Amino acid sequence: MNLVSAKGLVKGFKKRSVIHGIDFEIRKGEVLALVGPNGVGKSTTIAMVLGILQPDEGHIEHWRPDYRRFVGAQLQSTPFFEGYTVEENLKLFAALYQTKLDQEQIREKLESCHLTEAGKTPAIKLSIGQQKRLAIAVTNVHRPELAVLDEPTAGLDPRARYEIKEMIRTMTKNNQTVLFSSHDMEEVEQLADRLIFMNEGIIVDEGKPDELIEKYQVKNLEELYLELTRTNIN
Repeated sequence: MNLVSAKGLVKGFKKRSVIHGIDFEIRKGEVLALVGPNGVGKSTTIAMVLGILQPDEGHIEHWRPDYRRFVGAQLQSTPFFEGYTVEENLKLFAALYQTKLDQEQIREKLESCHLTEAGKTPAIKLSIGQQKRLAIAVTNVHRPELAVLDEPTAGLDPRARYEIKEMIRTMTKNNQTVLFSSHDMEEVEQLADRLIFMNEGIIVDEGKPDELIEKYQVKNLEELYLELTRTNIN
């Protein structure tokens, strides 16, 4: 079953074309990695999947008309409620998703994002790694069917990256579908069931990691990344 099916997506801003007619699908229960250099259209593609942006051409079909209620999104910058603690932010975001959290559920959420000792701390005073973990907890507060994570581990130290990867693994154990973008090929190898490689606004290839490695006769995903994201690739 496909949660999302996209056909012929084209998107531009002013006189600059960003996405040039891409087709892809997001399958129920998979972890799908969107990979490519900066500026190739990954975040724009994610915004169209979420319904934040509308394509100039083409269309996206979602698995249900009210899909927004069943999607969670962690974008590169999550605007927490200023002046409110970590616990209070969890409650406020839960309310936005029409979900209520009791104290035990809040405790479980804090434990899941390794913020048990920071519940009373103002969210904006957390470290970058802690804010990223809270952002993913907020994304998952209503247990969405599809979680969309835009570079969830970018700029983090190894411990913080490890903790976020564990949070993503927990989502998959709960039969949630995850779409994430990343430049970290080790992270992609550890988490992704399937990859979509983007370069210069197009999808240059997609498939399972081991199948793509065999197809291009490379040693690993890092070499595959270099092969598929060369400038002016045809």
